[in-house]
Amino acid sequence: MIKRLGGFRRNLRQEVNAKSKYYFYDTGIRNAVISQFNDVTKRDDVGKLFENYLFMERVKKCEYQEIWSNQYFWRTYDQQEIDLVEEHGGELYGYEFKWSGKEKGAPRSWTETYTNSHYQVINRDNYLEFIV
Repeated sequence: MIKRLGGFRRNLRQEVNAKSKYYFYDTGIRNAVISQFNDVTKRDDVGKLFENYLFMERVKKCEYQEIWSNQYFWRTYDQQEIDLVEEHGGELYGYEFKWSGKEKGAPRSWTETYTNSHYQVINRDNYLEFIV
C-alpha cells in the first residue's frame, strides 16, 4: 500500500539520506487517512498529490518497460531538493515535480557536485512523456 523512497547521498556532507519519503499506491487511502476529499481546486495539498501520482506512475513505467534503475530523492540540510533521482546506465537523472508549472533550475549544489547529471522539471504540460 505504501512505497518507501530512500535518500540519495554520494559526496556532500550536507546531503540528507537518513530520512525517507513514502508514497501511496492508492491516494484514496491517503485521503482517508488525512480526511481530505475536497475537489482539487479547493485543496492545499494538490502538489503532494501530483508528486505521489507521478512517482507511482513512473514506478509502473519502469517496471513495464524494464527500465532498471535505482530510485531515490535528494535533499540537503539547507532544503535544496529533487523529488526523484534515478540512477541507470551509469548516469543520474534528477526530476522535480511541479503542479504549479513554474520552471526552476536544478539546485546549485546538485549541478556543482553531480556535473554529468541530467535534470528536468515535470509539470502538467509534459508529464505524459515522463509516465507513458
